[in-house]
Amino acid sequence: MLVITGTGASQGVAIGPLHFLAFQAAEIRREKAADPEAEAARFEQARLAACTQLDELYRNAVEKVGMENAAIFDIHRMMLEDLDYRESVMDRIRNQGLNAEYAVSLTAEEFSAMFSSMDDEYMKERAADVADISERLQQALNPQAHKALMPKGPSILAALDIRPSEAVQLDKDRILGFATVEGSAFAHTAILARSMLLPAVVGLGAKLDASLDGKPAILDGYSGTLYIDPDDATKVAMQAKLRESLKRREDLRKLKDQPSVTADGTKIEVFANVNHISGLDEAADNAAEGIGLFRSEFLFLESKTYPTEEEQFAVYKKVATFMQGKKVVIRTLDIGADKQADYFHLPDEANPALGLRAIRLCLTRPEVFKTQLRALYRASVFGNIAIMFPMIISVEEVRDIRGITDEVMGELKNEGFAFNADTERGIMIETPAAVMISDELAKMVDFFSIGTNDLTQYTLAIDREHNGLSHFYNPHHPAVMKMIEITVKAAHEAGIWAGICGELGADLTLTETFLRMGVDELSVSPGMILPLKEKIIKTDMRAVMK
Repeated sequence: MLVITGTGASQGVAIGPLHFLAFQAAEIRREKAADPEAEAARFEQARLAACTQLDELYRNAVEKVGMENAAIFDIHRMMLEDLDYRESVMDRIRNQGLNAEYAVSLTAEEFSAMFSSMDDEYMKERAADVADISERLQQALNPQAHKALMPKGPSILAALDIRPSEAVQLDKDRILGFATVEGSAFAHTAILARSMLLPAVVGLGAKLDASLDGKPAILDGYSGTLYIDPDDATKVAMQAKLRESLKRREDLRKLKDQPSVTADGTKIEVFANVNHISGLDEAADNAAEGIGLFRSEFLFLESKTYPTEEEQFAVYKKVATFMQGKKVVIRTLDIGADKQADYFHLPDEANPALGLRAIRLCLTRPEVFKTQLRALYRASVFGNIAIMFPMIISVEEVRDIRGITDEVMGELKNEGFAFNADTERGIMIETPAAVMISDELAKMVDFFSIGTNDLTQYTLAIDREHNGLSHFYNPHHPAVMKMIEITVKAAHEAGIWAGICGELGADLTLTETFLRMGVDELSVSPGMILPLKEKIIKTDMRAVMK
């Protein structure tokens, strides 16, 4: 028996043969294009086909794993639209007389090398994206001779790494889980695995190689272990663990109707993060007590132009009505960084995560901002809507927001529209700056929601997607915990509530810590609602506070 240890990226147990993800690829040869213009047209046709594929991938991914996790496909589409990339390929076809396949291959090598040589870690990671889109172009140019060889029966998928575009298309009837040589538990693919409830172990290293293809295996996503040719004792133990895992899922379903109250009577709201209107059913099926984060930007990312007030109003009204009086926290537009919409015509930025995004974009595009606010306030009479503003760093921003929302309510009143003037206005605390002035901000809003993903990233100055830095990235870092505690204390001293809507909210090892801090609400992906509720119900704060 061979035992290989990596990092558990998604919990669960998978038992079955190991199947290495392989590609049947045509050799890319340098050839002289008989008709350069015809070859250029063939490339453009393949590029448009690849764009169509990515559009479809994005739509499917939004439904499966939510808009934020699907954003990587939107980034890939934008790269295919990049003028420099397209001109580089066209130049090699038209001026050097190369065939399209070889021109794409050379351009991919050139751009990957360029990104890899950059000092900025975010830009370095774009090298992998260039490889992904170039691979897609090669498939579009020669679809019959270039395709992934997937398993025919239920298997554990193994690979050097699995691209997000591959992960989101995995057939759960055939793929029991996946194991990778490289990868990070914080990367896109690992997040997708958790969203899809697929067991996954990443970072298994060089011991995981193609010579193991077809061998019987057991994947333990809890401990981060892959067993090859498991012995009888291991089989018995892991089969028992699998049965226990499946039974646990059934037991959790029994908690649907129970309130999220600790053994000593401490109440904490358990809400759902919803990335798309299609996610409401899953939130309801898991007995969400409300929506703690409704990401409105899917309306903008799925549109070819700015969505109108009426289009937005229809969606916000549907959400409010669906939740039947339960709180629905709708976050205003968070476009920018890795979430791009072409029609915004945002400038290229050396460091997009620190650039024109979220509330900064809204305050510099007041006409777009006001249209969304009008739709939100009009929908407020159909349920319990609260409006939340992302990426706040100053009192001045909140003052400007209040001025604009008051202006919008005045306009609606003059035009005869009904709205709830007492609609809660809150802000996301996801920058260290907001934490340090949280006592001042708390006096100006009705609630805080702590976005721990960005807060951790900005506090530690580490890109959580960076595979090479995963051993430095510590979401439990004392500085992050102190920032959360400071924020909650400031909120309560000002008489407002404070919740958490980032991934840490679903970290069951921190639930007692958050309860001790006095966090009022935890908003998590629908699949984590019941495990979190179970943890809360079994917690006795009298023992925790000792």
